[in-house]
Amino acid sequence: MEKKTLKKTKSVKRQRPIIGWREWAGLPDFGVEEINAKIDTGAKSSAIHAYRIKEIEIDGEPHAEFFLHPVQRRKKPEIYCRAPIVDKRLIRSSNGQEEERFVIEANLRLGDRLWKADLTLTNRDAMGFRLLIGRDALRKRFMIDPGASYMLGRSAKSEG
Repeated sequence: MEKKTLKKTKSVKRQRPIIGWREWAGLPDFGVEEINAKIDTGAKSSAIHAYRIKEIEIDGEPHAEFFLHPVQRRKKPEIYCRAPIVDKRLIRSSNGQEEERFVIEANLRLGDRLWKADLTLTNRDAMGFRLLIGRDALRKRFMIDPGASYMLGRSAKSEG
């Protein structure tokens, strides 16, 4: 009689959506339905384009007050934002310069996924994208195809 061996099966991981090197993202905490985002696995942290950044105190807690332009190469719309500061970090940019930045936590949406992510505040006017999404925010959520773009489509609101 032949003995059958049972293979141990690994637990099935939840299928991760595939995203490209750039995607449409949303920042619902700030009323931003869509913003063009660069998916950057070379960056540890994520960064949002912010300007006129001020630290203020609300009920004894530090908050950042800032404005953002969610549309590339456009000054309008200009969105006023305020969020609790969760950290201050020294960030080294791709050109090697270091800058101390405020870190806020905000809801980030890619496709049908919504989660809290840390975002550093910095002026990205000279950069191609107003939002850079780094490894920390992407980890264990998505598979990345570096040759693809906009795999998740645009938000339902902008398509209508």
